[in-house]
Amino acid sequence: MKHPLFKSSTLSNAVLLGLAMTLSPTISAQEADSEEAAAVERIEVTGSLGSLPGQGVEAVFGFGKSILETPRSASTISDEMLERFAVTDIDDLVAFSPGTFTQSFFGVAGSLDVRGTPGETYFRGVKRLDNPGNYPTPIGASSRIDIVRGPASPIYGPAKIGGYLNFNPKSARASGGQYLDENEGAFSYTLGSWDKSVLTAEIGGPATLGGKEAGFYLYGEVENSGSYYENSGTDQTVLQGSFNIDVTDNLRFEFGGMYHDYDGNQVAGWNRLTQDLIDNGTYITGTAKNIDTDGSGAISHDEYAAVNLAGNGFFYAVPSLFTDADATDLMQLENVGTTTLGRDQVLVAADDVLLNTVQTLYFDAIYYTDNGWEIKNQFFYEDYENLNENAYGFSQFHNSSVIENKLIFSTEYESNSLLAQFQFSPSIRHTNFLHGDDFTYEYFNRRDLTMESTALDRRELATRINDNYDNYDKGNYTDLGIAAMTDLTWDWGLNIVLGLRYDSIDIETTSRGDLLLNKGEILSTSQTVDGTSWNTSISYKTDFGLIPYITLAEQATLVAGQGAEIGYGQLIDDDGNEYNGAFDTSELTEFGIKGSFLDDSLYFALSIYEQERSDFNAQAIVTNATTQNKGTEFELRWVVSDQLVVGAGYTKMKVYNLTAYNDGNGGSLFGFLGAEDLTSLTDPSLVFGGNPIGLTLIPEGASKETARKAGIPENIYTLNATYDFLNGYAASASIVRADETYSSFSQSVKLPSYTLVNAGVTYTTDTWSASLNIKNLTDEEYYRANFPDLFGAQIVLPELPRHYQASIAYKF
Repeated sequence: MKHPLFKSSTLSNAVLLGLAMTLSPTISAQEADSEEAAAVERIEVTGSLGSLPGQGVEAVFGFGKSILETPRSASTISDEMLERFAVTDIDDLVAFSPGTFTQSFFGVAGSLDVRGTPGETYFRGVKRLDNPGNYPTPIGASSRIDIVRGPASPIYGPAKIGGYLNFNPKSARASGGQYLDENEGAFSYTLGSWDKSVLTAEIGGPATLGGKEAGFYLYGEVENSGSYYENSGTDQTVLQGSFNIDVTDNLRFEFGGMYHDYDGNQVAGWNRLTQDLIDNGTYITGTAKNIDTDGSGAISHDEYAAVNLAGNGFFYAVPSLFTDADATDLMQLENVGTTTLGRDQVLVAADDVLLNTVQTLYFDAIYYTDNGWEIKNQFFYEDYENLNENAYGFSQFHNSSVIENKLIFSTEYESNSLLAQFQFSPSIRHTNFLHGDDFTYEYFNRRDLTMESTALDRRELATRINDNYDNYDKGNYTDLGIAAMTDLTWDWGLNIVLGLRYDSIDIETTSRGDLLLNKGEILSTSQTVDGTSWNTSISYKTDFGLIPYITLAEQATLVAGQGAEIGYGQLIDDDGNEYNGAFDTSELTEFGIKGSFLDDSLYFALSIYEQERSDFNAQAIVTNATTQNKGTEFELRWVVSDQLVVGAGYTKMKVYNLTAYNDGNGGSLFGFLGAEDLTSLTDPSLVFGGNPIGLTLIPEGASKETARKAGIPENIYTLNATYDFLNGYAASASIVRADETYSSFSQSVKLPSYTLVNAGVTYTTDTWSASLNIKNLTDEEYYRANFPDLFGAQIVLPELPRHYQASIAYKF
């Protein structure tokens, strides 16, 4: 039974079913992504699994350039590679794309972290609603994944600094106006450790509609799986449909959508974090003292407010000065002891929920004029309803939607030595949001993880009483944008890409003060913000296969929250004055070199970059903090023979929190303090029943290294390979080696370096295939930081031990 705040719609189901019923039984789908490959030279190497970057990719600049020719650090991962290496969520992508190490967002693989900061997610080249951890992105439903490092092209509108993932759904195989000759499809079933159970089905084929050539592709996925972690599991349904029709020789329609219903929970990981817990698994047990004075079975906001669980006179004090005397009586645990904690014993209560329904629809009309212009109108709609409830004291909901219409005029001119491509694009994007969250009394350490959640730690949640929120924001914003780009390529090797964009965004937001914990008035405000984005890239293709390049870019950034919301406090400060806390720009400088050798069977790319977003006001610590990012990325893909494909990568990455560093003038960062931060405290059990909070200080004149963002290994090395025995059998393996890193900005607990090995074997015939994959083959114990800027000193996520996944599929 769904939560009363979570009323799932069946809009997409009805639309997809209705679209399917309009087509004849002879429907057919085309080859994947043929729309992008139509006029682009492709690199075809036998046995490559689509690993080489010769295919045109629209996701970077929109000109259909290959990854090899694109003057940006980017990777593409084919569905063949996803299947061969059993890639199931975004955390697996680090083995195939440098710069993509993703920290834990309470165990939910929502959006990709790129270059150490949260990235965007696009659907067929259009930006989706923000999803830092609202639901796991369904990687298994992808036909290809494009990963672009750095801010998006001006054609795509405001975006985050780090980069983005472009999601190409399996059902996109109907795109491009070319169709299969006959019906084809597949069924598959996947099982694995902890009762993993996933069933998929897909079908496509040719058709006629009103006498016109048409095609379609449908994909469905149903999962009902358990989890390694206690009190956890996943139930989800993914439905996709894509349809297209050649209306005339000059006009084509492409339309479809995706429906994703997810039912699971967040996993905060281990609490009561100490270095001894990481090094030896030694956990401090003990129960918190009862403050549920009315006996309701949950601690209300009023009951928390009536006691002091932050420490005597400690708020904003220096953590190292906190002593035993500062711990109040109610902060102290009872029945204290120690034990060895299981890695599956995590901070999840039996009634914790994470529910999300997302619906995505699109309709593209592509018209080719007789004088060489392509006119594409892209219509996109998405909405989601989200509910997130955690007994330790956090709850939130979103009910948000976005509608975008983008018109792109494209043409090209060719002279004796120059190919000039042009794009001009006006667009409008309108976002509605309704968002509420509840976090003031968020106490990770009161629960003893060797016991079930009880009234000693369970909190009354705002989403269940519809009151006492910390934020309750309703509003909308409309972005009117106009962009132009050109790609100039001379036959002697020089290429120049130029882009310019202007956005004007009208924002309206209302804060429901009557529903907040600290009651107040209902306050509304509006503001118009505007800014420009631009891109300049220069590359040169040498006769011997090397392509050096330089890219300079400035990208507008809209700073929205977890539910795509812009709060009243982002536009009006504490003194009632208007200020810009919702819009900023990011800057990129990138130098690189790419190459293709050995008859285009070996590809490599090397890039050095610096990115920065610096406006301290316009930030959201969860989704879009002010940072400076510096690093080096290297990628190699080599089809050694028809049988052997090898890939390798290297990432060197440093991310600095500019808010805390404050240009070397002395700064600080607020956070939840852990046992290792309180160096003058003799016994951590004295505070685990409470929540000491304070500042990590950066002294004036300190090195920028003191403001390094935690949770991100400085060096990451990757290697992957697959070998086809040419008798139906194939083997694959991937290795990720990551440096040690700290769990929190305060650098008090160090997470060890690790080497993660995954391996698998597949067997394929014309109609049947089977696979077995072992993940974490060596049973490595490793950890992922969880919100290191805010919570990292108190919680950390122990990652999965050795586990298996087996699949069988039938194709027809």
